[in-house]
Amino acid sequence: MNVFQSSLVRNLLVIASLTFSAAAAQAADAPLRIGASPGPFSDFLQEAAKIANAQGFPVKVIEFTEPTQINEATQAGDIDLNNFQHVPYMQKQNESRGYKIVSIKPSYVAPAGIYSSKHKSLTSFPNGAKIGIPNDPANEARALFLLQKAGLIKLKANANTNASVADIAENPKKLNIVLLDEVQLPRVLVDIDAGVITLNKGVLAGLNPKDALLLEDQTSQWAIIWAARADRKDDPRIARFIKIFESDRIKQFIIQKFNGTVIPAW
Repeated sequence: MNVFQSSLVRNLLVIASLTFSAAAAQAADAPLRIGASPGPFSDFLQEAAKIANAQGFPVKVIEFTEPTQINEATQAGDIDLNNFQHVPYMQKQNESRGYKIVSIKPSYVAPAGIYSSKHKSLTSFPNGAKIGIPNDPANEARALFLLQKAGLIKLKANANTNASVADIAENPKKLNIVLLDEVQLPRVLVDIDAGVITLNKGVLAGLNPKDALLLEDQTSQWAIIWAARADRKDDPRIARFIKIFESDRIKQFIIQKFNGTVIPAW
């Protein structure tokens, strides 16, 4: 290799190094993009984003009206992190759509509840009472476990987060359990005896969690999680944001906004 060729190689290496450094700097300066559903739970993220942005750490919360679009955007790399789903829902999406999305850790429990506009207690349900539960598989199982916790049904011993109505082992009141669209459940409470409704859908429809006949507690298997595409889960920006989120300020914000019904997971 002559002097000219050596010089050319050195210059190319310098250019490549500068290009890589510029790209790395640009990536570091890019905002952390977080996907969320619209509504009160997005407020938690927006509050934490305010803290991050005030520290010079750019964070952007992006709301999606259709939940399935959030994982789609996560898989496509259009967002870096999401905070709207529980593990069973994420697993169903991965299985059905071939996504490689992983759970990083729980963030809070937004308890599903049993709501009724006709009955004041679980014991007042008549034989054959019509109970609406969500028709998506992940929340169908969630609702069934809550009905079991209420003492209204008993599931098979091997029932898990994939449980369906076919896994009901005992139904002493012969409840008529019907699968309905989750968004419609709050609207049809006047037509049924009770419905199992997730907190976000209930609050958006004007329901007060304190009026639920029964709510999930901190032992729920359906805690809302931080989730990211597998190859992005170790992004240091994600760890930094979660640390900001897990502050006393955000914890108190959550507790006050929902009067203690939403349970922080830290």
